[in-house]
Amino acid sequence: MEMAVEPGTSDVRRQHRFDQGSLERYLCRCLPGFPQQPAGALSVRQYSSGQSNPTFYLQKGGQAYVLRKKPHGPLLPKAHKVDREYHVQKALFSAGFPVPKPLLYCSDVSVIGTEFYVMQHVKGRIFRDASLPEVGPAERSALYLAMIETLAQMHSFDLRSLGLQGYGRGPGYCRRQVSTWKRQYDAAAHTDIPAMNELAEWLANNVPLDDDEEALIHGDFRIDNIIFHPTEARVLAVLDWELSTTGHPLADLAYATQFYFWPTSLNVFENPSFEELISVYCRCRGISTTIPNLNFFLALSYFKLAGISQGVYARYLIGNASAENSHEFAKMVKPLAEKGLELSKRLSFSNMQHNTSGELFYQSRKGQEMLLKVKQFMKQHVYPAEKEIAEYYAKHGNTEERWKKPPVLERLKEMAKAEGLWNLFLPAVSGLSQLDYALIAEETGKRFFAPEVFNCQAPDTGNMEVLHMYGTEEQKKEWLEPLLEGKISSCFCMTEPDVASSDATNMQCSIERDGNSYVINGKKWWSSGAGNPNCKVAIVMGKTRNSSASRYRQHSMIIVPMDTPGVKLIRPLSVFGYIDEIHGGHFEVHFNDVRVPVSNIILGEGRGFEIAQGRLGPGRIHHCMRSIGAAETALEILCQRAAQRETFGKKLYHHEVVAHWIAECRLSIEQARLLTLKTASKIDTLGNRKARKEIAMTKVVVPRAVLKVIDCAIQVCGGAGVSQDFPLASMFAYIRTLRVADGPDEVHLSTIARWELLDQSKKLTAKM
Repeated sequence: MEMAVEPGTSDVRRQHRFDQGSLERYLCRCLPGFPQQPAGALSVRQYSSGQSNPTFYLQKGGQAYVLRKKPHGPLLPKAHKVDREYHVQKALFSAGFPVPKPLLYCSDVSVIGTEFYVMQHVKGRIFRDASLPEVGPAERSALYLAMIETLAQMHSFDLRSLGLQGYGRGPGYCRRQVSTWKRQYDAAAHTDIPAMNELAEWLANNVPLDDDEEALIHGDFRIDNIIFHPTEARVLAVLDWELSTTGHPLADLAYATQFYFWPTSLNVFENPSFEELISVYCRCRGISTTIPNLNFFLALSYFKLAGISQGVYARYLIGNASAENSHEFAKMVKPLAEKGLELSKRLSFSNMQHNTSGELFYQSRKGQEMLLKVKQFMKQHVYPAEKEIAEYYAKHGNTEERWKKPPVLERLKEMAKAEGLWNLFLPAVSGLSQLDYALIAEETGKRFFAPEVFNCQAPDTGNMEVLHMYGTEEQKKEWLEPLLEGKISSCFCMTEPDVASSDATNMQCSIERDGNSYVINGKKWWSSGAGNPNCKVAIVMGKTRNSSASRYRQHSMIIVPMDTPGVKLIRPLSVFGYIDEIHGGHFEVHFNDVRVPVSNIILGEGRGFEIAQGRLGPGRIHHCMRSIGAAETALEILCQRAAQRETFGKKLYHHEVVAHWIAECRLSIEQARLLTLKTASKIDTLGNRKARKEIAMTKVVVPRAVLKVIDCAIQVCGGAGVSQDFPLASMFAYIRTLRVADGPDEVHLSTIARWELLDQSKKLTAKM
């Protein structure tokens, strides 16, 4: 079998070559599950990164592994202890911490010439550039926050529970670090650098008083030593444990954030801010955000980094450096030492923008600017257009023209696009976080048609998320790009009329492979947007039969152009008697022997529920975000009516029951908004998976709260409240559907209970 090309690898460099046949024979004997045949089929490539212990990608018979070994030749004292790496990874893997599974340690130097160990290969994303230029600001923030949360998790472990008592040398970590790196530097130095000597002296004289704190220390915790999930901001594995020991955890925190003060070349970015990372770390560990001696730990980080750079260059001089660019490290030592000296003299590190608004959740500067622009656009253009849009649908309500967009709506879309108020829901495009977008979506939710003005309407938003996260480059070019440009619209076909769709595994629409095509047969309904003449594509979820797979691996999602033969629109469905013309209706759609190319499958057969879970995060709380805006509109109508009308000799709001309704509505809105913002913030920082409980809670709480507000407004408006003269009746119908459309409350409540019980069991275990 030919070896797959592993990103970031090259042929094994000359100075690191070893007897691959000897290694293969050893692994066949000693590594359980290692492919035995054919002999001589082991492929080895070397990772280009790594400045210390050479690391290699192994592949044989479809199995992939990673090998770490000591370098050949003379080594610095007490360095390159691969046995310690293996030991600590084994302890952490057993505790559920994200590290590659360690498989085998070999102390027999006769096998490949040095000690080594083998671990599981973890497939994911590694970012070599700390500024993460390949992702947008919101995703970059989420990745860094996930990294810091993982660091806090590691520092929160009890050493005894890990079986790592005695792993380090006890109290005095900081003093030992200064001494160790001074010795390492002196042993490798090729020229005298006064700043290194001065920095070493300052550190030795300013060791923190709490130098007896002991936690598990990684020693080289930074973004390029982490493997992230391929599409989520989730840490899959922390790598390179060579420098791990026990000691003061703030040394790791400072080292992980020292790039904010880099002396040259690396651009400091504002999202996430230095303060955000520190705040998340402290919150996760339950400690104060006022960190004493931060200048010491940052200065120590630069001293250590300078020492490492000197060591890399020293290994280059003797010919056993792991890095291809090791010759460049000599010129880094002096500026790093000088930056360390500068940081040692600083008492404040607040060089990033603070959240001075007093808000509980931090909104980025860009988010604040966009929210202000959206508010202004709504006031100047959207609200004034409401009457014209209503008149269009009143005129064409019983004709085919009702499925077309009013000319004024098309004009508004062009204006919003021209002002950059477009695709705000998608972080990779807008640069906004989910928290930023939550406040913007609330604003657009104040008018039923407003999300479409900004190309932020369902179901297009969810479909664009699916294509962005899981689509191939060809699928993105053909469908995602025109959706993002607003040239076409789409629908999502999941719910079925003949089964209970609250359990999505009941789905019966079939997607069957036939040569180079898939054939789709089945009935769907509540396919929102299908009636829009501009709806050119559907994402259809159906069953790709595989009896051996679990019930959650038998469904797939596939792209179906709406003009494909066999796609038939049967009828629009009304919601409490209302037809949603403005968004293209909610249609029953039948698929009769609909044939599309195999290339239209999304992600692969049996991946439908996996995709749905990715889609159910941000996309499914967008409804909740917008619903808060609807509640604000309803409360505004309630208050206006209560101030205008009189009964029994006094204004409505002077009746205590109405005054209490107003107060209760405000309470409900504020509570629902806080939960929505908390959920959005958790999605930003931890990803969809770790926010599942909050997502489910939001889906239950928000529609309930908003319905309560709308109901109170209807009651105060009396007969007018249920008429077409007020938007309340249609708002009530729309919000009421969310308690079914986003999954019934009962399913969400079961999910919440399951996660709550799991969280409580973790708390109980931690106390034992």
